[in-house]
Formats: sequence, structure tokens, C-alpha cells
Amino acid sequence: MGGTSNAGFSRGASPCVADGRLSARATRTRHAAQSAQSLSTQPIMTDTTPIAPRDKADILAQALPYIRKFHGKTMVIKYGGNAMTEPALQKAFAEDVVLLKLVGINPVVVHGGGPQIEGLLKRLGKKGEFIQGMRVTDAETMEVVEWVLGGEVQQDIVGLINQAGGKAVGLTGRDGGMIRAQKLKMLDNADPSIEHDVGQVGDIVSIDPSVVKALQDDAFIPVVSPIGFGENNESYNINADVVAAKLATVLKAEKLMMLTNISGVLDKSGQLLTDLTARRIDELFADGTISGGMLPKIAGALDAAKSGVNSVHIIDGRVPHVLLLEILTEQAFGTMIRSH
Repeated sequence: MGGTSNAGFSRGASPCVADGRLSARATRTRHAAQSAQSLSTQPIMTDTTPIAPRDKADILAQALPYIRKFHGKTMVIKYGGNAMTEPALQKAFAEDVVLLKLVGINPVVVHGGGPQIEGLLKRLGKKGEFIQGMRVTDAETMEVVEWVLGGEVQQDIVGLINQAGGKAVGLTGRDGGMIRAQKLKMLDNADPSIEHDVGQVGDIVSIDPSVVKALQDDAFIPVVSPIGFGENNESYNINADVVAAKLATVLKAEKLMMLTNISGVLDKSGQLLTDLTARRIDELFADGTISGGMLPKIAGALDAAKSGVNSVHIIDGRVPHVLLLEILTEQAFGTMIRSH
């Protein structure tokens, strides 16, 4: 992945030369697929059975190798979907982020807010429009986007993390001159000679991560809204998946984690695809398996993988504490994306 091995993903039983950890990709894949099939047909359940103290100690001990491996590393987390709207999942997400910070891992949260934006537009009597997975953003819609992402949604996330014992700080791409953008030129997928006008939707020109690094050094947890600014100080609405992928690349993150409302990337029969390469992704784009809102998510994930981010995961945000399950245990939920 970007010149690295699959070491960031391997957990389990056969020797892994790259990082000395034990690898059980087949077992891990089977568990993930079984979990995904179960989740697709059943509501999310939380097991409240008390855990014996000895079992708790065993669980903590099993997390130690992963804590040691990832100590001091940055992990960019794209936060969205049900995890942003269901109270129990919101609480679990905030607790996961705080715990990661407390054990020496540096989480950076990039959030979306599509449902919240859509809800406010509806209350204003305005219908949202999408082209190839991107929200068409005229001047009025841009005002709504800035109000929702840079205000209401972001402050809710900051508050949840702070309530869980962390020290979160909200940022937009304007803060510290972080995200410079230009108008996105969107070519039609079927006919590249056609260009769609999607309004104030931005394409990232550059990211200056200085403000994020400064906050990390002072033990804060950055929470980033995907709003950029242009050369004339105009605002741009940027897809949160794209921002998360680019930020992970610039920060040289160990992992990019993208929370979704599904088990991961699914094939046309609804089966979970646990391991995707660049060639396989191109095939899925071509036959329409990956479409709509998944297009920028997968494209961004693949770009991050090719650019050196060690681990890229699209994971099931409907699973309580899915971040801890993915990062600190042998269990996995979702799809791994690698460059080759």
C-alpha cells in the first residue's frame, strides 16, 4: 500500500515479515463476512451481560500489542451515517475517540452532515439535488452547508467528545488556512465531453495541516468540517470523504477509517467485499456496482492507499465501538482497500 505491505491489516496466525505481527487474514475475512451478513438482516444489539474482572483484564491485555504498535500514530476518522444520528452510537463513538487519545494514538475526526443539511433545506422549502454523488451547491445551499457543518453538527460532535473526557476543538478548512479549494470541474461519467455545473462544490488545491498538528501536540482532538476557501475568499462545500482521504495523506496517517451505514463495499448480490485492489475497484466502477455516494468515498480511499496511508478501511458505523474493534482487536468489520 503506497509501497508498504499489508502489515497494517494483518492480525492473527501466520508469520508476517513486514511488522513481526501474526497474520490471519483468512480467518479475519471470514469473521468480517459472517458479521456483515448478520448485521444486514438483524438490528444492532448491544450485549449488556456483565463481564467478569478476569475477562476484562484479558481483553485489556490483548489490546496491548496494538496500543504499542500505534502509539504516537495519527488516525483520520471520517464520521458519518447512523453513528452521527443515533444517541447510543454517538456516545460509543465519542468514547472510542477519547480512549484512543488517552492511550497515545492521535485521532483526527472529519465529519459530514448530509442528513442534517437535507433536513434544513427541506424546512426551508428547498430540495437537495445530487449529480454523481455530489451535492449541487448554489449560494443559498452553501449558506446552509456552512451553518450546519461549521456550527450545529460540529459543536454537537465537539460536545460529545468533551463530555466523554476528551478535549476536542472544532475547525473548518478556513481555520489556519487549512483547505484551499477551487470550483470542482465534474465531467460526466458516461460522456467526459459533458461538464456538470455543481455550484460551490470544491476541489482541493492544497491542505496545510499546521493547525491540526499544533492541536495534536497540545493533546487536543481536532474535529474538521469539510469547508474550503478559494482565492477570492469564496466558500466551497467539499465532500467529507475526499477531505478525510487528502488529510490522511498529508498527515501521513497510519490509518484512514471511514464509517458508513453498510457493512462495507458490497457486490451486486449484496455480499461483502472484504479486500479490494485498484484493478478490482476499476471493474466495480465500470459495471456500476460502485455508484452514487460511494463513488467519492471509494475514490478517496484508493487515492489515500496509493499515497502511502498504511491502512484504509470502510467500516460499519452501526456497530457500537467499531473503532476499538477495528484498531485494538483481531476482529474486523468492513472492507480493506489497497493500491495493488
